Amino acid sequence: MYSLAIHGGAGTIRRETMTPAIEAGFHAGLRTALLAGHAVLARGGSAMDAVTAAVMALEDDPQFNAGRGAVYTSAGTHEMDAAVMDGRDRAAGAVAGILGPLHPVLAARAVMEHSEHVLLIGPGALAFCRANGVEFTNAAHFHTERRWQALQAELARRTAAAADTRSDADRHGTVGAVACDAAGNLAAATSTGGMTGKLPGRVGDSPVIGAGTWADNATCAISATGHGEFFIRHAVAHEIASRMRFLGEGVAEAAEKVVAELGALGGSGGLIAVDAAGNVALPFNCDGMYRGRIGADGRALTAIYREAPAAHG
Repeated sequence: MYSLAIHGGAGTIRRETMTPAIEAGFHAGLRTALLAGHAVLARGGSAMDAVTAAVMALEDDPQFNAGRGAVYTSAGTHEMDAAVMDGRDRAAGAVAGILGPLHPVLAARAVMEHSEHVLLIGPGALAFCRANGVEFTNAAHFHTERRWQALQAELARRTAAAADTRSDADRHGTVGAVACDAAGNLAAATSTGGMTGKLPGRVGDSPVIGAGTWADNATCAISATGHGEFFIRHAVAHEIASRMRFLGEGVAEAAEKVVAELGALGGSGGLIAVDAAGNVALPFNCDGMYRGRIGADGRALTAIYREAPAAHG
């Protein structure tokens, strides 16, 4: 039984500032990504193709911090990270600190499929992508006024040495997808613009295999979102897989325990996970997480805050 789960980032707009129109926009964006991935699975496609399609849809949506909606570094530039992993053989590809590829997730997939490496960064990654036919676009494509103003507000706060009162949504964001296809194969994909005002050269957990991205048919597929430094230090994605492998925990139990432990240590965020039976887990320890799931029935269920995912639109 195939299934797909997605996230558009942990940490959401506060309820008191969320309008019906904004909320509807997020649900619509999540639904579009779910249906893109489901279309692949419904025709017998692979989990890898499904997560790629879902993440590409999220990268095209400026509401989310990836691709077109990526946040700015402290230098006013874009540096994007992405990763993919195939649960059949643990093949993986990732890129970090790039600007140019229209879909960073396709850059990561090119690394997996056309190189002997797992992670490429910066100018070398861009040269590799050009040589392997990854579609590029200009820098203006990734500019959004909302993200630019968020950077200006953060730089002003730092100049004034004011207390950091930003919401989790203002601090970070990521998009991702995990899937189990009809053959029981798993895959994961994650893409991000990073943290608003991050130092140029900073790399978070999204392209780090075992931290923000993981897939292994023997256990689970995971895409994480949140304060990346914590996810790296605690090898969150691999920790969940290890709990399943060595403690015999189910995907929901393992994922929920690790996310709760991370929160107790100060790590804000969440993740999506799926096992080879198609069971999905969507835990988070912050105010909300843009998320959704879809199965063979084709019903796209989405949620933002603590409510259970439901059909919208």
